[in-house]
Amino acid sequence: MSGLKEIRNRISSVSSTMQITNAMKMVSAAKLKKAQDSITATLPYSNKLSELIKSISASADSSESNPLFEKREIKKPLIIVITSNKGLCGGFNSNIIKEVYSLASNYGTNTPDLLTIGKKGNDILRKKLNVISSYKEVYDNFSYSFVKEIADDVMKRFENQEYDEVVLVYNHFKNAATQIITNEQYLPILDDTDTNASVSGDYIFEPNRVKILDELIPKSLAIQLFKAISDSIAGEHGARMTAMHKATDNASELRDDLKLTYNKARQTAITNEILEIVGGAEALNS
Repeated sequence: MSGLKEIRNRISSVSSTMQITNAMKMVSAAKLKKAQDSITATLPYSNKLSELIKSISASADSSESNPLFEKREIKKPLIIVITSNKGLCGGFNSNIIKEVYSLASNYGTNTPDLLTIGKKGNDILRKKLNVISSYKEVYDNFSYSFVKEIADDVMKRFENQEYDEVVLVYNHFKNAATQIITNEQYLPILDDTDTNASVSGDYIFEPNRVKILDELIPKSLAIQLFKAISDSIAGEHGARMTAMHKATDNASELRDDLKLTYNKARQTAITNEILEIVGGAEALNS
């Protein structure tokens, strides 16, 4: 009967685990909806701001006058790594870490520095690469003002020529089951405008295009970083929801298998007891 007691304990343990994973799945689903709403609210403003900057900067003079457009020989790159503070979300963080190592090797002898957002990436990457700043607290009270401080710091470092290129690495949210590892250039700003991209219509710029760009570009870069972190947050909740859903299904299957094993063992024990009783009765009769 000790075997039956052990199986009962395992069934109870698996059932408790299944309740926890199912609760975590439901929590992640609720947080995912909130994160998706945040991305949806940010996209129109972000896209319009980028469109406006591209349109105004169609003039070559405007692009050249702003240091954030300046392309230099890449002697010292910076990678902004966005991961999560918590685990239990499948390969969400490990995939980003692998991408960062791969990207760092592509720079050859120009080993990049890292700016990490999220505890998981920082704890692992700092062992092999130089982390200049770590922002684990960004998720505690996620806000645009906090993200803008990070973006301002990065822009200042680029303008001071501490770094010649800045790259963002994060998980882009596609759906709850799929996150796309994204590697995009943050600085210098990619000047993909063409001669037909100028502002349509007869506009008067006050004070001038250069001054307007000087105001809009920092806002655009802050929004770009804010959007990337929002994307990563949504991806994290989607990944955790999927992982906990699979864990719940696996726990359910294991519990069913244990119940079947328990019933078989219990039936075997009962049958043995009956055989012992019958055997004893026959021995007395004989």
